[in-house]
Amino acid sequence: MTVTRFAPSPNGPLHWGHAYSAIVAHDLARQAGGRFLLRIEDIDGPRSRPELADEFRRDLEWLGLEWEEVPAQGTRGASYILAAQRLRDAGLLYPCTCTRAEVAEAASTIGPEGPVYPGTCRGRSDVGEEGGAWRLDVRRALDLTGPLTWHDALAGEQAADPLSIGDPVLVRKDLPASYHLAVTLDDAADGVTLVMRGRDLFAATHVHRLLQAVLGLPVPRWHHHALLLDEDGRKLAKRRRSKALSDHREAGENGLAWAEKVRMGKWPCGNRLEKD
Repeated sequence: MTVTRFAPSPNGPLHWGHAYSAIVAHDLARQAGGRFLLRIEDIDGPRSRPELADEFRRDLEWLGLEWEEVPAQGTRGASYILAAQRLRDAGLLYPCTCTRAEVAEAASTIGPEGPVYPGTCRGRSDVGEEGGAWRLDVRRALDLTGPLTWHDALAGEQAADPLSIGDPVLVRKDLPASYHLAVTLDDAADGVTLVMRGRDLFAATHVHRLLQAVLGLPVPRWHHHALLLDEDGRKLAKRRRSKALSDHREAGENGLAWAEKVRMGKWPCGNRLEKD
């Protein structure tokens, strides 16, 4: 059975880029007689605004989408802690107290997600009084798993290359899990078989595939769709205050009609889909 999901973070309102991703995931599941899930990814500390989850539900309903809601990330902390401990016990995590600025200054390589962590703290075993994050020792993990592959619906078969990203943070200093660990565990727990998300997260999948291998999790397929751009050619983003779906909804516009336009490739607000 095809199981897709839409997993927004309540740190800002949804925009048309979110709508596009949700509509595609919803329609692919429905066409296959599968399930479309909604999961609220609310572990972003003080940036998470619980009241936005209800706004998201109203937005999806306005677009005419139907979904099953699964537990939010905020209820799953125990599973993240357990998985992190398994990785520590296997010698695959090490503590790191480097700041982003220090990583950027020390990095000699720029990867698909920015400066590649140079391994400054690799080999440490104690967090120390100052506390810190915990990073995945990617090379050691690959020594255990051997070569890995994953499949994208648009780009085809991929050789997993997590070394291109470096050793990612899996447990943040202030939170029980980073995006990489949380989303990998959640998708497995929810039975997601097709992970729908934007191309900007394509590189992250190399890490997620490695985590699935070392934790013995099922391997879904992925579908990294093109991003929706604004009139200046930049991807839509909450931090840029891209026009919110709720603005259209509260203005009394017809969400069903808008959804059909999106399906036909007719983008609102001067938006356009990026080219290959």
